Amino acid sequence: MAQVDFENVGKDFAGPRRERIGAVRDLNLTVADGELLVIVGPSGCGKTTTLRLLAGLETPDRGTIRLDGKSLEGVAPKDRDVAMMFQHHALLPHLTVFDNMAFGLKLRKFPRAEIAARVGRAAAMLNLTGLLDRKPGELSGGECQRAALGRALVRQPKVFLLDEPLSNLDAPLRAQLRMEIAAVRRRAGATMIYVTHDQAEAMALADRVAVMRDGAVQQAAAPLELYERPTNRFVAGFIGAPPMNFFAGSVERKNGALLFRCEGGEGWTVPVEARQGAGLVAGAGRPVILGLRPEHIMPAGAGDPACRVEAILERVETMGSESLVYLSRGGSGFVARAPAAFSAAAGQSVAVCFAMGEAHFFDAATGAAMQVDPGFWQPEQGKCLMTKSE
Repeated sequence: MAQVDFENVGKDFAGPRRERIGAVRDLNLTVADGELLVIVGPSGCGKTTTLRLLAGLETPDRGTIRLDGKSLEGVAPKDRDVAMMFQHHALLPHLTVFDNMAFGLKLRKFPRAEIAARVGRAAAMLNLTGLLDRKPGELSGGECQRAALGRALVRQPKVFLLDEPLSNLDAPLRAQLRMEIAAVRRRAGATMIYVTHDQAEAMALADRVAVMRDGAVQQAAAPLELYERPTNRFVAGFIGAPPMNFFAGSVERKNGALLFRCEGGEGWTVPVEARQGAGLVAGAGRPVILGLRPEHIMPAGAGDPACRVEAILERVETMGSESLVYLSRGGSGFVARAPAAFSAAAGQSVAVCFAMGEAHFFDAATGAAMQVDPGFWQPEQGKCLMTKSE
């Protein structure tokens, strides 16, 4: 068993004027036995500090950290049975790959036969068998990172901590090592906590993702749940590439129907139904934020409803399998996904449709998600999806 529990954990650091800055605030988080939890968030949000607190490299100012139900208070880093892999591989340059991987085991006085067996198994798992006699200077960046992962793996710790291990690699190597880390985790059945600022990496690897901001966890959930049901505007905007589009406005009633009215010049309205949630109905008349992901804003085609809205094309980014279409309307910029063959000139007027069945609404003051029942709303055939305000 290797369950990790953070209970009301806090850590402060002194600022430039000796003020206390909360690096981690009221952290309550459980990592289940065998789970791969990825912590994401912007720089300075507390991701690495959380790992260092668990590893014993920092001491919490408040709260308790437990491993297998036992408090780690006062337990030295070397006795915590965790292995940490850093952003930089930190291999000893004068030692071979074998000796780097075996270094921790030798310090712990493991028998030679046990060391050779563990290093051999890890090397085979990471495709390093033919590189064991080389030194770090003779390896590529990806090979060095694999060796660093092997060094952690041979210890057979209860928990692996990985702090942005792929951030210094190019995209193809990141993808390759991502697969290898996932394979190692499956074979070893290990508990892993993985820190990254790359939300795409988090979505690809994690059983569960914890999104942090200003030292606090905003939401911890399975990747798809984060994407489809973000708990607030920050999570909605952080998860997804390109990020979710946001439109400031208000919900109002007109002729018995609910409408979202975008604020600003050239205001437009989108029809909304009351069944989208009690919270949305209760919010009628006050400022809200409409959120739509790029795949839910589509260039209108000949078969789409006759009623459309025109937006100004700013630019098109061709991604190979698709195009990202950047548009503006009434001072609001937004991005839509389109087929790869989409073509139009900058400054041209483009008709778009909003898939309101996928809409998210957030309280404008707090950023909290408003109660919406996803997936129920289906526009009537031929119904205008987006209309000009009257």
